[in-house]
Amino acid sequence: MLDQIWENIQRVKEESPLVHNITNAVVMNNTANALLAAGASPIMAHALEEIDEMVALCRATVINIGTLDRFTVESMKAAIRRANEVGHPVVLDPVGAGATSFRNQTLRDILAAGTPTFIRGNASEIMTMAGLSTQSKGVDSSESSLNSLDAAKALSQRVGCIVCVSGETDLVVEGDRVVYLHNGSPMMEKVTGLGCTASAILGAFAAVVKNPFMAAVSATSFMGVCGEIAVGMSQGPGTLQLHLYDVMYNLSREQFMQIVRVSE
Repeated sequence: MLDQIWENIQRVKEESPLVHNITNAVVMNNTANALLAAGASPIMAHALEEIDEMVALCRATVINIGTLDRFTVESMKAAIRRANEVGHPVVLDPVGAGATSFRNQTLRDILAAGTPTFIRGNASEIMTMAGLSTQSKGVDSSESSLNSLDAAKALSQRVGCIVCVSGETDLVVEGDRVVYLHNGSPMMEKVTGLGCTASAILGAFAAVVKNPFMAAVSATSFMGVCGEIAVGMSQGPGTLQLHLYDVMYNLSREQFMQIVRVSE
């Protein structure tokens, strides 16, 4: 599996896929730079008037509900509908699920409009989407990722998609199949939007890897390994963000194989 993950990391750099992002205002610049560093090509386009063309032009679409308004909600619904029509993968990041009724209704409306290939979030967000009772703390998780495993399985089966849960241990879940990824660092929680960055990176891998489950495992592993290396180079959250881009750009096979930790 590790050799396949590394091949997929290289495939992103070789193919430089266009990734369409309808994302939040807080992280737009960060996620665009991360996609570039990983080898992909980002497009940030929210206008409803161009959604159909943009989704068809790009090889994957990432929908992130972090900063909502009624205009972007319509674009999100149109994007998932169009992506399903043309057969392109969709990543749904349910930022802050459970925090407000508007946010929850938006997620219901997006799922009514189409089916995502992936749902990627923290434990609280995934448990909320699965319909379990949990306490949301804004966009932060109040639950351990491992506590969300049953919820992730239920959500995967109900929606018919792959569910990725970020946390101390990252999970990739498809039905009853689970892969555990043990890289990363608690310091990553101190940089806003790294979860959103992980969703954008997942879009890049989904664009070039035919097997969606391996795309999710590869993207999650890449993000965790790069974050862990970057933390080792950093004095705090400020330099972590800068080092993260550099590590994504320069990551070697030797570095990756020394640090990666994946189990089933």
